[in-house]
Amino acid sequence: MEATRILLDAADIPTHWYNVVADLPTPPAPPLGPDGNPATPEQMGAIFPGAILEQEMSAQRWIPIPEQVREIYRLWRPSPLVRAVRLEQMLGTPAKIFFKYEGVSPAGSHKPNSAVPQAFYNKQAGIKRLTTETGAGQWGSSIAFAGQMFELEVRIYMVKVSYDQKPYRRLMMQTWGGEVFASPSPHTETGRRLLAEDPDNQGSLGIAISEAVEEAASRADTNYTLGSVLNHVVLHQSIIGLEAKKQFDKVGLYPDVVIGPCGGGSSFAGIAFPFLADKAAGDKRAENLRCVAVEPTSCPTLTKGQYAYDYGDASGFTPLMKMYTLGHDFMPPGIHAGGLRYHGDSPLVSQLFHEKLIEAVAVPQLATFEAGVQFARAEGIIPAPESCHAIRAAIDEALKCKATGEAKTILFNLTGHGHFDMSSYERFLSGKLENYDYPAEAVSASLAHLPKLG
Repeated sequence: MEATRILLDAADIPTHWYNVVADLPTPPAPPLGPDGNPATPEQMGAIFPGAILEQEMSAQRWIPIPEQVREIYRLWRPSPLVRAVRLEQMLGTPAKIFFKYEGVSPAGSHKPNSAVPQAFYNKQAGIKRLTTETGAGQWGSSIAFAGQMFELEVRIYMVKVSYDQKPYRRLMMQTWGGEVFASPSPHTETGRRLLAEDPDNQGSLGIAISEAVEEAASRADTNYTLGSVLNHVVLHQSIIGLEAKKQFDKVGLYPDVVIGPCGGGSSFAGIAFPFLADKAAGDKRAENLRCVAVEPTSCPTLTKGQYAYDYGDASGFTPLMKMYTLGHDFMPPGIHAGGLRYHGDSPLVSQLFHEKLIEAVAVPQLATFEAGVQFARAEGIIPAPESCHAIRAAIDEALKCKATGEAKTILFNLTGHGHFDMSSYERFLSGKLENYDYPAEAVSASLAHLPKLG
């Protein structure tokens, strides 16, 4: 019988993360401070430890993974690479479909891949408390878990619409000792101002980031942690693709298309960047490789946004980053893929898209849930709404292969399970879920507020 579940031993956990900056055709644009000049280490050091800042600014290709981090990774890594044979049969496609399953982590998603090293480096720096934001709750769960591993207090600002939609994610965070507030909250100046303007504000990742950064910057014993977007997060997530490459080597295959959901960009980067390293190195297997980032039509940052310097949060506390953005005060609709409701994108993902080294596609909410249900009925795993975006694109690629007769190898990142997202599935299965169109007027208004740089 042909192997459909490709496993690695714990000894095969990578010893280094891969940094795509080393292989970019042009150097990345620096983050800027409020004066429009490159942000100084002192400015960034107010909320991040030195080791994280070094990784954020590094152009070194390989960054060692601390042994203490690898030991905790062993709780769930290496994650399996699985061939979706039953889905292939259901679709009647000649394509081979593989998924890297990150739902095996304690938090049920890929997010602990970065939460654990971030907690480790903060503990090493003598920090006692961490603040963060979370949308769908996967990052909040992960940093609460990681904080518990290193005996750190964790306070999480959870986007209000997700706080209400996903109570069990909130309970996961609290079970691991995290303190969780609906954002916007009455605990920060940002939250109080926004609630005064609109008591029914649904919140956004940009607002939650503002609250978490504001608190971290006000206390010497507290640092901020971010679950996506920044270079060091993208770096940590590269472990996904590095393992996948080893797993494909075991079966003598190589993907033609690599697909990942994209909100801030960390899970897409995690699966795709290590394969782009092969392309940069001139590996013949990667000569025609396509890497596709998949985002929601309601928050189409790459496909409809503007490539410009913008804040990573809603209030302008963060440095300015060169990225695709819908405007830092853009308020996305309350879709169920809460982890993809972000106005910006990773500067590295944005640069690669701008330089046409990767592709992007936007898909509507109903089509993603249709794909998620189809996948669950074929493969048994109920995927997170964010993951359903990658599944949608993978199915579409497989159906193209059915039409052309091409037997391509398709890889997608199944970023997490949907066990705490069943209310979303209930709304879909009962016909209550709806598509949200690209809100052109709202985005235009938001883009008009982009920072003006000399």
